[in-house]
Amino acid sequence: MKKDYSIIVGGAAGQGSRKAGLIIAKIFKRLGFFVYIYDDYQSLIKGGHNFSQIRISDKFIAGRREKIDILIAFDKKTVDMHESILNTGGILIFNKNKTPEEKGVGIEADAIVKHMQGKHIMANTAMIGGFLKVVGIDWTVAKPILEKELGGDINMKIARESYDSTKEIIKIEPNKKTKNPEYLMTGNEAAALGAAKAGLDIYYAYPMTPASGILHYFAEHEKELGILTIQPENEIAVANEAVGSAYAGKRTMVASSSGGFALMSETISLSAMSEVPVLFINSQRMGPATGVPTYSGQSDLLFSINPGTGDFEKFVAAPSNSEETAYWSGKLLNLAWQYQTPAILLLDKELSEGTFSIGKSIFKDIKKEKEIVWDKKGEYGRYKITKDGISPLAYPGVKNAIIKASSYEHDEGGLTVEENEGIITAMQEKRLRKFEAMRKIADSAGAVKVYGNKKSKIVIISWGFTSGAVREVSEKLGLKFVQPIVMSPFPIKQMNKALLGAEQIILIENNALGQLGTVMASYGIYADKKILKYSSRPFTVEELENRISKAIKR
Repeated sequence: MKKDYSIIVGGAAGQGSRKAGLIIAKIFKRLGFFVYIYDDYQSLIKGGHNFSQIRISDKFIAGRREKIDILIAFDKKTVDMHESILNTGGILIFNKNKTPEEKGVGIEADAIVKHMQGKHIMANTAMIGGFLKVVGIDWTVAKPILEKELGGDINMKIARESYDSTKEIIKIEPNKKTKNPEYLMTGNEAAALGAAKAGLDIYYAYPMTPASGILHYFAEHEKELGILTIQPENEIAVANEAVGSAYAGKRTMVASSSGGFALMSETISLSAMSEVPVLFINSQRMGPATGVPTYSGQSDLLFSINPGTGDFEKFVAAPSNSEETAYWSGKLLNLAWQYQTPAILLLDKELSEGTFSIGKSIFKDIKKEKEIVWDKKGEYGRYKITKDGISPLAYPGVKNAIIKASSYEHDEGGLTVEENEGIITAMQEKRLRKFEAMRKIADSAGAVKVYGNKKSKIVIISWGFTSGAVREVSEKLGLKFVQPIVMSPFPIKQMNKALLGAEQIILIENNALGQLGTVMASYGIYADKKILKYSSRPFTVEELENRISKAIKR
């Protein structure tokens, strides 16, 4: 019996197609399916075509397919744009009051809403109700979710009327073979919750797609999470205010996207020199400058590894799904505070705004870990030279401690030095010793993941969101897939171990330059072939299977 379905819900902006898609996904989650949602929308103030592509499966998924099994069209444009990718035997469900001439399952959505004296937007409720009947989902399964998500007596009457007046065509049976995923969560939501579990106190951000969802989530749940959420006037203010809060002893995180993150680069240097820890999130757009604001790419890797001036390293991690994002958001916040250095979580649009199945257990592994603090003995030196380069922390208000934070090179007490080459050299070497310890942490277990046929001599390497579809294809083709998550300091020992015995290495990235390939080459790892895509859209599973098959040595 088929256990992998792809569904598109689409309409004009403002018709509620995204909300409808999320409700449908939650119902399938309740039926025991793993879910991934790809949301597509244009960078317009008003209008434009929006759609959500929902994929459900009896196993974990994090990539979309080219073909779909069901198309739910709120308007004629949705039919025109997506009907061609319906599989043979696929089902078209459409609003009969908008597209009366179509062949498929027509739902009198507008008429039902009018009859129930509902609002115009409630046509999406009617479309959901009709869809549930078409695929044979019992009303008692859907009702609790509809009540929670839609609420209101009128909405429920509209959904039920549409459900009762529609005929069942297929029946999607519940998935009982695997444990029911506990949550559906976007990458942005996962980043917020992971940091919260690791003791985040304050979040600063200026809205910028696709990172804005983190700001919205924290603002909505500020009291529940106990995290102060602040929106300053621009990205430069965001970064600098975050350093101020961290200096005062509050665990701090900021987020932006590509161009906004670029504005923070000077402050990242300040964070490194002053040894004031801040977690920065960069959710990548596609292309230079404004790029393609609401679409995706992986073109900020090299910049995220090397922002700011001077000799310093920082932790950089690039997860591939919500579960990894939650873990590494918390992990990086802890590492930033333990090593008193900036850390960067690298996301992209599909990861930030895509919705993934996620288990509760991941949050059990995230907790606030202690930083090294001053023991209050002797004279305090904020930048005390130590064997491992990590100076004990103290915060303003501690008795008998003068606590400085300087962007200038400084001595152990934080006083500026320019004339003393010996002190300048000693302080630089102090920080370098810290970075050596960071490299060991970054190269530990979990920095690199291996999937698929671990005995295969053909190895696929990819990173970030692209890894989801690559993993699926690699497992189908019997290939080894290596996914580095930590990008800086680069986990060379773990990578060499994972690549041992490889006869062909194929690199897959969602950018034009093969930026991970550039990083790997600096450590003596070279790809035999590269599969790159830079159209601002992610790879589909079928596309990858075709391109990987052609790239394999015969």
